[in-house]
Amino acid sequence: MSSMSIQNIPVRRITGEETTLAEFQGEVMLVVNVASKCGLTPQYEGLENLYRKYRDRGFVITGFPSNDFAGQEPGSNEEIQSFCSLNYSVDFPLYEKITVVGEEKHPLYDALIEAKPTSVKPDGEPFTEKLIRFGVQPNSEPEILWNFEKFVVARNGAVAARFSPDTKPDDPALVSAIESELAK
Repeated sequence: MSSMSIQNIPVRRITGEETTLAEFQGEVMLVVNVASKCGLTPQYEGLENLYRKYRDRGFVITGFPSNDFAGQEPGSNEEIQSFCSLNYSVDFPLYEKITVVGEEKHPLYDALIEAKPTSVKPDGEPFTEKLIRFGVQPNSEPEILWNFEKFVVARNGAVAARFSPDTKPDDPALVSAIESELAK
């Protein structure tokens, strides 16, 4: 798989325009599948803080809403956009709702997962155990586990790292991966 392929995959902005992630070529990207009604939804605040902290250094977060996990993103693109700006002042780019697991998975997520089949997980109780406690049968890697899984994409479009959904935006491992890519 060429390092440029992720940037060339067609995506749509949340407002409907066709585009690709090539508009961020030369920047470090954090690609996150997001949802408005998830226990992890407050991560939007931390993500926005990360974006504000590093965007002047060539960093961008791209949020891809997905309704693949317990129906936690039922809204229309307009509702999602409004929720994110009203509740979390989200200023980073959001994209149209897509599918990130299974047969109907968006080509962007096929490429991200193929590049990084496993995720870095924070210390403590594995998120899979928490899901099982809530009566959810977790996906096995390489599939996306839940909302707010994070992919760090290098300036050249190569996938540098993948972090599990419960990795908070200010987690030292995630921040370090971003800073290390920004330094290149």
